[in-house]
Amino acid sequence: MKLDKPVVGGPCWVELGTSDMDGAKRFYAELFGWRSETDLREEAGGYTVAHLDDAAVAALTPLYQEGQPVAWTVSFAVRDADETAQQITAAGGTVLMGPMDVFDMGRFAVAADPAGAAFTLWQPRAFEGAGLFNAPGALGWVELLTREPARARDFYTTVFGWTINASENYTQWGIAGQDFGGLMIMDDKFPHEVPPHWLPYFAVADVDATAATAIRAGGTALMEPTSVPDGPRIAVLRDPQGAVFGVYLAGDEG
Repeated sequence: MKLDKPVVGGPCWVELGTSDMDGAKRFYAELFGWRSETDLREEAGGYTVAHLDDAAVAALTPLYQEGQPVAWTVSFAVRDADETAQQITAAGGTVLMGPMDVFDMGRFAVAADPAGAAFTLWQPRAFEGAGLFNAPGALGWVELLTREPARARDFYTTVFGWTINASENYTQWGIAGQDFGGLMIMDDKFPHEVPPHWLPYFAVADVDATAATAIRAGGTALMEPTSVPDGPRIAVLRDPQGAVFGVYLAGDEG
């Protein structure tokens, strides 16, 4: 990812909604070296921020609603959450929750694109977002998996003004040409029941060792470590509770 800090329109944060907070803390501590701090205020609902040294890199939360899947969610920074929510609706997406204030930290909303891939908006106030990108254990890439690529390109370029760097096999999203993510078409290899979704990728120092650690800690390798032609070495993993995420070799980001 060519972005190294939160910028308007770009990915600024990731959150894991999980059915087992203690298990998730242990798993990601072993995998990435995260140190977790839980907000003890009752109204915070167990919200936990993971750190690498002093940098906040991700959040872990309980499942707040019945039927909420165990999953990672990508958040995009916006200047005005209310205005962007209106743009999402006008472009064919759906606002699922909010916008609403989160203490003095910022204002957020949960939304979905026209195909149903969920994401969140973050209008920062006291909290800008992740304090580290592209380093081992930190977010370094976000990828939309969808069965409706043309519709997705129209939606996200309309709402966020993203630039597109497209090749025959892959589309990269960017802000003023600074690529931060991509679009993967869900073909017949994906089971029908797997919905469109955003997949975060975390940088690691050794993809193969990280995949082995994940399996040893109770996770699963959905895609074994693979070297992408003209791209990085990557793997797609699932944690013990079922949340899916990717890892890639730090320094090889697009």
